[in-house]
Amino acid sequence: MNPRNTVTAVITLLALGTGGAAHAHAGLPETSNVTIRRGHPEDFFVGASFGAVISRDSGQTWRWICPDAMGYGGWRPESFLWREAGDIIAATGSSILRSADNGCSWNTHPYFKSTWVTGLAAHPTDDRILYAVTGRPTTPNGVYRSHDGGETWEPTPLLRTGLNLNAVRVSPVDPRRVYASGDASGQLLLFRSDDAGDTWEEIPHALPELLRPYDLVVTAVDPVQADGVWVRVSAQGYTHLMRSDDGGRTLTQVQMLDDIFTNMELSSDGGTAWVGTLNSFFRGPRAGPLEKRPLPTGNSCALRTGETLYACGSTWLHDWALARSNDQGDTWEPLFTLYGIKGPDQCPAGTPVQKICPGLWPQLADQLGAEVYTDGGVEEPPPPPPPPPEDAGTPDVDAGTAPPSKSDGCGAASGNAAPALMLLSTLTLWRRGRRRSNHQ
Repeated sequence: MNPRNTVTAVITLLALGTGGAAHAHAGLPETSNVTIRRGHPEDFFVGASFGAVISRDSGQTWRWICPDAMGYGGWRPESFLWREAGDIIAATGSSILRSADNGCSWNTHPYFKSTWVTGLAAHPTDDRILYAVTGRPTTPNGVYRSHDGGETWEPTPLLRTGLNLNAVRVSPVDPRRVYASGDASGQLLLFRSDDAGDTWEEIPHALPELLRPYDLVVTAVDPVQADGVWVRVSAQGYTHLMRSDDGGRTLTQVQMLDDIFTNMELSSDGGTAWVGTLNSFFRGPRAGPLEKRPLPTGNSCALRTGETLYACGSTWLHDWALARSNDQGDTWEPLFTLYGIKGPDQCPAGTPVQKICPGLWPQLADQLGAEVYTDGGVEEPPPPPPPPPEDAGTPDVDAGTAPPSKSDGCGAASGNAAPALMLLSTLTLWRRGRRRSNHQ
């Protein structure tokens, strides 16, 4: 059997063996989002279940930023903003995470220490203007605004107790149009501002045809008409993708997907939509239907820059973790694979990435099947450490002071650790054999 088919079969069988769907990642290390620095198309930043991967040479070389140096705790960011000035910013679900030196040093913003930052968005042309939303129960939540690239923040008039917000989006065609979404007292809410957040219109959506529990999250704004806005609703394991052409007042379902939503993108004319999910990648006209595409086959995410489309994918299934397309996703040019990462990011001495990540790299390299680079060339990574004792236990978490763990999304672990460990061992041996054959 072809080695690639063997790996795919192992993933599928182990996923089915745990009683769940054949999710592409099966608890494996994966990428989850991609960001390009504004004004610097050669700079890529890819979020992952094992921290992040960065390239500053148009994707020729990729290096690792370990999560221990980023310090984001239990919730990892679902997306990042990379400002033209060099700042990298993300909402983690519990705080705003920020690096002022292109990823080498990280800190959390003290302004939001008493609440949870659940979403972040930037002005389409002036990335000094940022918006953030919060959603910590029992505390006042709302939309916040920054005019200096995230250095300082101020609340907008949308701020009240009992409101939990989950996302914010700014119209690329009219930056004064801002959308936010969330819930209050069990009611799904979409908020719209026509004056950059100075005033807000509240638009409730009952969605009586759906069974609870469900949520409503604004996901995209049309690039040619400010009244065009997209939301997704997750209910009973399904993702309902909906569109509005009247500024969010009414919603029309475009498609129901039997999968976990990752993110979506729209073409420059707004006529085509791409949707990434945990297991598939979809494309279709704005009115639907969306068609499942051959690639990527799992762990999908999407980013459009100009007429170029980028997508996350699963190295374990189709041998690339990030690729780009210039024909709307018909064909893909791989940019990197997980086993091609060249080691920790080369940051200045004394920075957290430089101090912490090199000592952790050999173990991750072993998991990815990557090479460990030293001054003398390439060496084999050491054997992996033994698994922790079964009775190690789980530390207690104060639900009132820490955000709950996410159960969805790329990189979520399987409920049964043994099959995942067996799968990782199988794939590690396969990667080692591939690496040796490449050097012979």
